[in-house]
Amino acid sequence: MVLGVSRGRYVARGWRSFVWAGLLILSSGIPARAQTTPVWPEVDAFVTLNDKVRFFFLATTVQENGVSTEGEFGVNVDLHLKPFRTRPITLLYRLDESKNRLLLVRAGYRNLPSYTGGANENRGVLEVTPRYPLIGLLGHVLVSDRNRVDFRFIEGEYSWRYRNRLSAEREFSIGRVRLGPYTRFELYYDSRFDKWSRSEWTLGSSFPVTQHWEVEAYYDYQNDTSESPHRHTRALGAVPPSTFRLRQGHSSFRPAATKSP
Repeated sequence: MVLGVSRGRYVARGWRSFVWAGLLILSSGIPARAQTTPVWPEVDAFVTLNDKVRFFFLATTVQENGVSTEGEFGVNVDLHLKPFRTRPITLLYRLDESKNRLLLVRAGYRNLPSYTGGANENRGVLEVTPRYPLIGLLGHVLVSDRNRVDFRFIEGEYSWRYRNRLSAEREFSIGRVRLGPYTRFELYYDSRFDKWSRSEWTLGSSFPVTQHWEVEAYYDYQNDTSESPHRHTRALGAVPPSTFRLRQGHSSFRPAATKSP
């Protein structure tokens, strides 16, 4: 596939935006005395090749007291099946096409460096996410059940972790404003401890900024029981996902919602 001049200009502009946002994450360790809750800024980018295949890139960091303590950078390949056969307009996710599909399969690689002298990690990721629209329930709710296996190499030592995340979400409009509130609950099984070691609850929403651009903000609570004493984490997160569409004869840079990492 050869990109035309206009197509290449759109893609280059989009990639520059993603790179600059990633650099902002890496350099965002400016002290903030008032910050007492960890903040997880993240940048996602999707490159759509066709109706069934896309690439997913991510860059994120964990900030505590204004200092970046660790990061995560990854590349993934997404495969999705055919769209739902029947769906009301209220279940049409306009910016994240994968949510209009019955099944998403993702394979990827993540690098998680530590900026404080902790352990570095290389991680393989395999995900299978079936989705089902509950038509008529609370104005039509989309339910997703993400099953994910992490193949972890922490300082060269191998372990694996299984994660099951159940999500419920719904898009709707209030006047001209379109919202996408969601809630998620996830359980982690860690082979290092041979038990279910963590639970996580997330409450958030996507918010439109322009006609083709949305940002996602959420509150996250984690209960880690892997070691004693148990660790409780409350954090705020923000994601401005972007989509780059490469089509034969057509291309556009269209920022989109939402992450499904």
